[in-house]
Amino acid sequence: MRILLFVLLGSFILSSCGKERSIKIKAINSATGQPYAGLEYRVASSRTAADGEKYRTEASGVLDSNGEAVVNIKQKKGRTYSVRVVEPENTCYNKEITQYFDSPYDVDGTFTFEFAECAYMRQNIVNINCEGATDVFNIRDRFTYSEWSGWSIDLLGCYSNTGGDYFKVPAGKRYFHWKVNRQSGVTEHIDSIELAPGEYGDLNINY
Repeated sequence: MRILLFVLLGSFILSSCGKERSIKIKAINSATGQPYAGLEYRVASSRTAADGEKYRTEASGVLDSNGEAVVNIKQKKGRTYSVRVVEPENTCYNKEITQYFDSPYDVDGTFTFEFAECAYMRQNIVNINCEGATDVFNIRDRFTYSEWSGWSIDLLGCYSNTGGDYFKVPAGKRYFHWKVNRQSGVTEHIDSIELAPGEYGDLNINY
């Protein structure tokens, strides 16, 4: 009985101590591929208690000159672990600002955070081959580091929109897939524009 008690006590102590786990945190610029140095990071854990959710900071610091940090964590059962990197200023894109252990973002213990700075763009879209009110134009976009967005609402008839205000967009190369449905048939095309951080640019589509 005494031996069994010691075994159970030892198992409880090992369980409460948790297992040591080493993780790597990285931050890169999605548009350029360059690392972000000096960004703050935080690893936190949470558990559900009788009086609500309890949070605890397990590790914090700043990313090195390569935009990386290696952190050792004692991962305990019954706790959820999250990793967060504070995004840089002038950010217009982040892939996922908070990532969790054992999620799809946990790639063999490496957590990669992607950010892109802001640029400015406006769209000049003109139906130069209008066949009438039944023309239907749709457009969608994607960046080199993202998936295609959903299609826009239907733009009908002899649509024209030029010279509007510039608006913030993530820097980098952006692709635009557009299609127009007319009585004479369907036309599709892909255009693109590449903008550096802070740059202003115009996308011109004459369809």
